[in-house]
Amino acid sequence: MNRLRNSWCFCLSLCAFSLGMQSVSAAEAFSAESPWMFGDWNGQRSDLQQKGYDFSFGYTGEMATLLDAKHSSSHGTEYADQFAIGAHLDLEKILGWQDTEAQITVTERNGHSLSQTSDALNGHLSSVQEVWGRGQTWRLTDFWIKKKFLDQKLDVKAGRFGEGEDFNSFDCDFQNLALCGSQVGNWVGDQWYNWPVSQWAARIKYSIRPDLFAQVGVYEYNPENLERGKGWNLSTDGSHGAIIPAEVVWSPKAGAAALPGEYRAGYYYSTADADVIHSAVNAKDHHQGGWIVAKQQLTAHKDDASRGLSGFANLTVHDADTNRVRDMQNIGLVYKGAFDARPQDEIAIGLGRISINDDVNDANIANSTVDARGLQSEEYDAEIYYGIHAAHWLTVRPNIQYIRHVGAYKNGENAWVGGIKFQTAF
Repeated sequence: MNRLRNSWCFCLSLCAFSLGMQSVSAAEAFSAESPWMFGDWNGQRSDLQQKGYDFSFGYTGEMATLLDAKHSSSHGTEYADQFAIGAHLDLEKILGWQDTEAQITVTERNGHSLSQTSDALNGHLSSVQEVWGRGQTWRLTDFWIKKKFLDQKLDVKAGRFGEGEDFNSFDCDFQNLALCGSQVGNWVGDQWYNWPVSQWAARIKYSIRPDLFAQVGVYEYNPENLERGKGWNLSTDGSHGAIIPAEVVWSPKAGAAALPGEYRAGYYYSTADADVIHSAVNAKDHHQGGWIVAKQQLTAHKDDASRGLSGFANLTVHDADTNRVRDMQNIGLVYKGAFDARPQDEIAIGLGRISINDDVNDANIANSTVDARGLQSEEYDAEIYYGIHAAHWLTVRPNIQYIRHVGAYKNGENAWVGGIKFQTAF
């Protein structure tokens, strides 16, 4: 509780201080106009970037508290956070290697998730704090090198990284996991590992034209990478196969205002064994499925294309034999710069639906393990937030979440959650 209180007070202080800084003369450190809280180090940081060294130090904190629930009377509060320390290296500038770059990122996660500790959220399929999970430990999250060939049309990346960095990628501004990041990794998480977990991998991307590319990857499946004490594991001793995703990505510019959009369609297949849900003889099969992701800016605010309304939609489908989640969809709207006095603030609303495979219920009925809350069907996760651009280095997103049929149980809990998400660049 002391850690929660101290973290919460620290984040509130950051927010109040940064808002106050906007009304005074800009200083190098803590200036609202600086992209970094600690400033440009008397110009040294920009100088290092020009030489090919781009260092980053980020912090994400998420608080969630149970506001109300249909059945439960307990109202808990939890705080979870993540530090990410990284370096992006332009190896053409540093070593003279043409069209070559590298990335190293180390992360650490702390805290607790309300979805794991609240009785009202028992069995929650999503999470009200997306930053929690995958072991509260230090991890080597990125350790890769990338090079372009054929006049930069062919892009080859190899090293350690997660699938969601390149495939089924999506923004992570919402606090609810069903509206944040690569959704395949949320529902096939026993084998598809999103940030902050990394594994040995290779990805090849080819630009068909400036607004269209195709890519394919191979990612090691090694469950030992999930263990708390193996955040720096580089061994392949625990490997059991590979995840192979393929994707086509189209990035058009719509209308006279050239409003940006991004459309992704992909498929994944796992060579690793997975249990067949409805089998009585421990049969094995393989995970497979696909996705569609769409993001499009719909309007320009007063002819300013940097502001306006955008929409998004995600769809994932998974094989019925091995995966508990059959399919998932989310949709939402984001309006940036609705108020002239706050041109970089945004307001957003999203709704996610998570559908359980019918075979899960059939297996529970056959094994006489049906939960007291009834059979499982669909869970709905909704969120609305207001994103305060307090400074170029600090965004604060207070939010309200509603979860209907927690755990997808037909007689499950319905709960309201209040949250606040901080993202800081030091």
